Amino acid sequence: MLFGSDTLRLMSMKRAIEQTIRGAIEAAVQAGSLPSFELPLVQVERPKDERFGEYTSNIALIAAKLVGKNPRELAEMFRTAMLAADESKLLFEKIEVAGPGHLNFYLTQSVLGGVLETIASERDRFGASDEGAGQSVNNEFVSANPTGPLHLGNGRGGFFGDTLSRILRKAGYAVINEYYVNDAGEQILKLGHSVLKDEEAVYGGEYIEEIISNLKSQISDISVREAGEKSAEYILTQYIQPTLKERMGIDFDVFTSEKKDVVEAGYVEKALEIFKEKQLAFETDGALWLRTSAFGDDKDRVLVKSDGTKTYFASDCGYILAKMERAQSGGGQGFDRLILTLGADHHGYRARIEAAAQALGFSGRFDFVFVQLVRLMKDGQEVRMSKRAGNVVSIDELIELVGPDVARFFFLMYSPDTHMNFDLGLAEERSQKNPVYYVQYAHARLSSVLHKAEEAGLNPDRGDVALLVDPKERLLLAELLSFPDLISDTASDYAVHRLPQYAIRLADRLHSFYDACRVIDAEQPALSEARLRLVKSVKIVLSETLRLVGVSAPEKM
Repeated sequence: MLFGSDTLRLMSMKRAIEQTIRGAIEAAVQAGSLPSFELPLVQVERPKDERFGEYTSNIALIAAKLVGKNPRELAEMFRTAMLAADESKLLFEKIEVAGPGHLNFYLTQSVLGGVLETIASERDRFGASDEGAGQSVNNEFVSANPTGPLHLGNGRGGFFGDTLSRILRKAGYAVINEYYVNDAGEQILKLGHSVLKDEEAVYGGEYIEEIISNLKSQISDISVREAGEKSAEYILTQYIQPTLKERMGIDFDVFTSEKKDVVEAGYVEKALEIFKEKQLAFETDGALWLRTSAFGDDKDRVLVKSDGTKTYFASDCGYILAKMERAQSGGGQGFDRLILTLGADHHGYRARIEAAAQALGFSGRFDFVFVQLVRLMKDGQEVRMSKRAGNVVSIDELIELVGPDVARFFFLMYSPDTHMNFDLGLAEERSQKNPVYYVQYAHARLSSVLHKAEEAGLNPDRGDVALLVDPKERLLLAELLSFPDLISDTASDYAVHRLPQYAIRLADRLHSFYDACRVIDAEQPALSEARLRLVKSVKIVLSETLRLVGVSAPEKM
């Protein structure tokens, strides 16, 4: 909690309530009203039904099982203890016990109105924090093989990873966006066969013909691997990188080449030596294995086959080591957190990659995100339209159809671990039926209202927040108050879909408020300026939400 000189300013209302609940429980234990017990995780959230206050908690239902008391009786005990605390008089207008033992919290007008003071001061920094200060994060995402244009799954993972980095940076983390270019494996040979059009050709589509046309003189008399390497470089620089930056709006800090930066730089051999020194590598049947089972994997993994060839896993180990050493160069302490976004078909890789990282000495947090499949649907039928990329739909083609804002917002509305049907019909809709336009229209409406207010000589900055007592106004204030928690929670659990859902909910609250409350009223200038102050704050927060999602916030529509 942060207190201003004369206004209560809460950067994390949810955590303030959690702390108040813990204080009530501890007081009850000390007074002998409750036996000593291990305090469970206190969960506070926004209720789905606005009638149940601004926040709610089921802590009494959880704790009741631990202390052998009736949950409603326990909730009443917590309520009484909380209301007795001096701080509660500043925070809560009232606390109610509902149903089987839910605690519902109704905030004071000073707390709700105080958020406007904070937003006026913080502006687009509202919701930012220093919780990640001093912590470095490597966020690796997309990392598609350079064998063709990016497809819908790459697009979904790309938008997710980019938005997650934006949120982490807002929470104070130092984030590196990294793309790993798999340009040393069997897929490069397959690409070489494909551009040489021999009997082992695998890839097809217009892009293969383009490569052949543009690299004709360079691939006429070279080996299959060399043809694959030149083609992979062409695909990376002419397809993948322009799509990421120009179409998808994603900036990568590092493009790491498996061939140059890992294999040829000696990191695979270096990793193998570390494993041997730690006695974690062993030989069986002529092959070299890593004892990954010692770190939680279900079985040990092969590093070098009996014929002497290194496995993909060995290359992965070298890459992890390269990443670790790069972060430590120049006196750095290394990455505190590694994030790896993969396709759903790579789920089985998690345990072995985690084991390799631990074996190499990485002691930070290693998080995996698995992106499920996407189907492009229209009128209930799956759409297959790609010529450029062969038998898959490229993200370029989708963006050409619906635009980058719609593509980003639609993908981000759903958790990446769920299968997704991309509704092309709705995405092509140029009306408020489309959730993107619905949210953007809300932002444009806010801009229009503020412009009209300026013409009328009204000043939002003079608004008295104490006048904002209408239920619709309180709902908007409560949504604004929850924004810092939204950022903090998402920086921790990566549930990025909260952001577009929050934008939709904020737009809902705004339209409902606008329909019920006359914002510019010549007969009530004081109330008008108070409401305009609310409008200005909503515009700031909605604009920042859209920035984090990577979607434009138009002033006019």
